[in-house]
Amino acid sequence: MKKGCNRYFALACSALFGLYLSNAAFAADVAKLVEPCFSCHGKNGNSADPDVPNIASYSEDYLTKTLKRYQDKERPCIETEIRSGSKKGTKTDMCKIAAALSEDDIDQIGGFFVAQTFERTPQAFDAGLAEKGKSIHNKRCYTCHSEGGSEPSDHAGILAGQKMAYLRQQIKFFREGKRPMNKKMKPKLEATDDSEIEAVINYYGSFK
Repeated sequence: MKKGCNRYFALACSALFGLYLSNAAFAADVAKLVEPCFSCHGKNGNSADPDVPNIASYSEDYLTKTLKRYQDKERPCIETEIRSGSKKGTKTDMCKIAAALSEDDIDQIGGFFVAQTFERTPQAFDAGLAEKGKSIHNKRCYTCHSEGGSEPSDHAGILAGQKMAYLRQQIKFFREGKRPMNKKMKPKLEATDDSEIEAVINYYGSFK
């Protein structure tokens, strides 16, 4: 190999090695950022607890906006017990967690969870209510929650296979004005009574 080629090869190797180190450092930073999330949301964003949502596969847009809303205390900050890890048994809330994150941190966390796989939660549901809920969903919810609420690209979270207890809690917050609501959602939710809401929740819970 000619001297000029040797020099080019060495420069190329050096650049590739530098890129490898940079990517490795980035991966380590992301792993450190998301590790506390696993303590409640479960490994890779799928929780075993009925009151904690699975957040794997949520769109990056939805995740980043959610964390920023917690920073601004636009969503209820419910105190909860950390379920695992070195801080297991201590209490915190999402506003405190989000307050410690920079904009870059939030972007990295969003990028991580969007790449994970959402696992639908096996849970008991009423088949009759679920069938009724499907009809209500198609009539009032489909525009923003397509494919039964399973499409991340709607940027509205994932409802199909989500924890039913969590969904009930969030609907309550929407109705009480404690959580910001899309303009299109407000009149539709106001037109839906308690029994219809429970039917829709059973429909989402029926996804396996």
